[in-house]
Amino acid sequence: MQQRVTVILNTARTDFRLALRNILRQRRRSLIALAAIGFGVTAMMLAAGYIEWIFWANREEVAVKQYGHIQISKPGYHAAGKSDPLAYLLPDDRAAIQAIEHAPGVEAVAQRLDFSGLVSHGDSTLSFLGLGIDPASDPAMRNIIIESGRPLDAHDPKGILMGAGLAANLGVKKGDTIVLLSNASGGGLRAVEGHVRGLVSITVKAYNDSMLYVPIATARELLHVQGSHLWIAMLRKTDMTDDTVARLKRIGALDKLEIVPWDQLADFYHKTVALFSRQIGVVRLIIASIIVLSISNTMTMSVMERTVEIGTAMALGIRRKRILAQFLMEGGLLGALGGGLGVVVGYLLATLISMVGIPMPAGPGMAHGFIATIMVTPGIALQAFVLAIITTLLASIYPAWRASRLVIVDALRHNR
Repeated sequence: MQQRVTVILNTARTDFRLALRNILRQRRRSLIALAAIGFGVTAMMLAAGYIEWIFWANREEVAVKQYGHIQISKPGYHAAGKSDPLAYLLPDDRAAIQAIEHAPGVEAVAQRLDFSGLVSHGDSTLSFLGLGIDPASDPAMRNIIIESGRPLDAHDPKGILMGAGLAANLGVKKGDTIVLLSNASGGGLRAVEGHVRGLVSITVKAYNDSMLYVPIATARELLHVQGSHLWIAMLRKTDMTDDTVARLKRIGALDKLEIVPWDQLADFYHKTVALFSRQIGVVRLIIASIIVLSISNTMTMSVMERTVEIGTAMALGIRRKRILAQFLMEGGLLGALGGGLGVVVGYLLATLISMVGIPMPAGPGMAHGFIATIMVTPGIALQAFVLAIITTLLASIYPAWRASRLVIVDALRHNR
């Protein structure tokens, strides 16, 4: 058994050296094949890296900053809370909040209070969608661009951040006094006077025309309530979400509350992932087709040029299976070399492009453009490399089979 293994290994080493020599002696054709493979791998890495960045940006820069990693609320709030928000208020339970803060992986816990009403300035009155937040810990503060003024400060409870679109429609600027009017707990209307601390914008343009943020203490004063609608848990890493949700569900103080991870709320993120995943699948198919056609042509030409050589080898006793294996090894070696070259070039190009950035215009419904980068992960590089090897092996099957099926006499007479 050991002797047989030794023979197989020695044969494989010999065939590998022969495959490498055949590649080196046909330099022009091999360089063309390597260039085609490398170009395909590089193109796939750049396309997949850009889409990976889109996934990351939608997850970390939009979804997590909008929803937080985990939202804790009364059962039914996400389904019916918008129609009757005051019926789903959480108590101001410091013990429960501290239990969440002490859970492994939790970085901060913020309380959030949703409300709506009318905002007035002079003779102008418009409706608004408001959010009462903890200025120091709420992730919503990371999801805004301050166009003028300063961010919220808990030491300035009457300071209000207003969407730039809403401010323009209302005719206010930084420092102006405004009045908020909303339905209060127990019925009736309540009003709070404040000043515009800053004008801000977020990605969604329509929301800029109606949004404003206030410290949660001011929101509670306006609604005449205590507590909040949501407890937002922020984690050290997004991939800790599922484990942390499982831990929080085991805390007794939270057993009657609804614990929802961000990915159950971010419907747009899931649709984006589904759309771009199909697109990158099409890109992989196109690149695989290019590689298959290129390598198939290279290997077929190699078989035609080496017909006499193949016939001589079979006449000397080389089996057809070994001829087949030699050509498959040659194709696989081309794929490995071209794939390695493409991975190195793709990584260098991705790094260079990311340093410069890709300016992207604002899409439909967006308030501003953004600077994109290319995020090449080890998984993307490995997939591109494996694709190169698999496609070159597939492209080598027919030429290799054709070489192994040559008739010895006809092969020896070729070109005579």
